[in-house]
Amino acid sequence: MAHQHVHIHTHNHALTSLNTVFIVCIVINLLFVIIEAGVGFLFNSLGLLSDAGHNLSDVFSLLLSLFAYRMAKRHSTDHFTYGYKKSTVLVSLLNAIILLIAVGAIIIESIYKLRQPEQVSGVAVSWTAGIGILVNGITAWLLMKNQKHDLNVRGAFLHMAMDTLVSVGVVISGIIIVLTGFVLIDTLISLAIAILILISTWKLLKESLFLSLDAVPETIHLHELEKHIAQVEGVESFHHFHVWAMSTTENAATIHVVLKDLTQMEEVKHAVKDKLRDYGIQHSTVECEAPGSHCHDSCCCK
Repeated sequence: MAHQHVHIHTHNHALTSLNTVFIVCIVINLLFVIIEAGVGFLFNSLGLLSDAGHNLSDVFSLLLSLFAYRMAKRHSTDHFTYGYKKSTVLVSLLNAIILLIAVGAIIIESIYKLRQPEQVSGVAVSWTAGIGILVNGITAWLLMKNQKHDLNVRGAFLHMAMDTLVSVGVVISGIIIVLTGFVLIDTLISLAIAILILISTWKLLKESLFLSLDAVPETIHLHELEKHIAQVEGVESFHHFHVWAMSTTENAATIHVVLKDLTQMEEVKHAVKDKLRDYGIQHSTVECEAPGSHCHDSCCCK
């Protein structure tokens, strides 16, 4: 019980800390979006406007992620017996969809600007994007330590890291405009932004879609785990093994284990649970069966 209390306290502290990080990131990025969009309209820069639009989608993504984490902290109910943890997966999928819509808008506007290029202030573009490097870099740094084990945070971190590189590209386009007067570079940079967003979004979209369909999380190597379970002393065989994500940070599993000796049931059950926990599966149900018994579950397909 003491161990469980420490785990819950640590988990809640991590969520609270991450909420604070998200709030800070949202505020500084929203302020920058307002400044960048204003300069983009004032100096007619598609590169700045497209980047501001993408940064605005990041603000919405951060807001959605913050909402999902707050939902994940809520207790379970009679209707939602697992709580609202799955909302983090759904928000991750929604974030990916929002980014794809932003990419489509940037590409359409870029094609229009290629046909009708307009004058752009290279100095204004460079200075504003330079501020973007600082803002996006700080945001990525704030998210960095939390992104290794959470799909939502990793998605936000990758977007901010990518935005930092994109801002570098916009600075370069501004310098080229100042030195050469080649205004089309601004539109070409906006197309490059769209491609970079698409690349960074694809993995997030694929993984969040798979998790929403209860696929095995990419961090869990199922065949390797199965070999370790088969090697547990007292296990004759196992079946009905299913692994899925409860949220972007918590996983669950069910498994039916056929025992060599029923007297070893408790030892084998705890050993199997330990193996599952070693692979990042925090919630597991282990059903033990006698040697030679027949599983009556109709869905016992694996």
